[in-house]
Amino acid sequence: MARKEKMQDSYTKELMKRFKNPKFVKKLKKVSGKGEVGNIKCGDVMHMQIEVKDNKIKDIGFQTFGCPAAIASSDVVCELAKGKTIEQAEELGKDDIIKKLGGMPPIKVHCSILGVEALNKAIKDYKSKNKK
Repeated sequence: MARKEKMQDSYTKELMKRFKNPKFVKKLKKVSGKGEVGNIKCGDVMHMQIEVKDNKIKDIGFQTFGCPAAIASSDVVCELAKGKTIEQAEELGKDDIIKKLGGMPPIKVHCSILGVEALNKAIKDYKSKNKK
């Protein structure tokens, strides 16, 4: 069995479902904050945008160039963050993403970290533009 087949076989059904049909791939019209992260070793790049109203993430979208785990992780980050306060969204971590996906191959865990980092950068960007 080829290495590629082994990796795909270790992805969960939920991860593959989100990779094939992500709900949050979009560019926002009203951007309150944006974050971009990448991993030079694997080539994954994530762009995330948030729209914030009354301290809550009203809308969120992403564009990810990467493997199935990177795309699925980005989609989960968006789902978990939407509707949350900024403070609640900042508490999201890789374990939340992996749990929602029903697991992830250990070699792909860095993808879940990238999704969280992109969200945190978008929040940081929002905060820097809205200092009181």
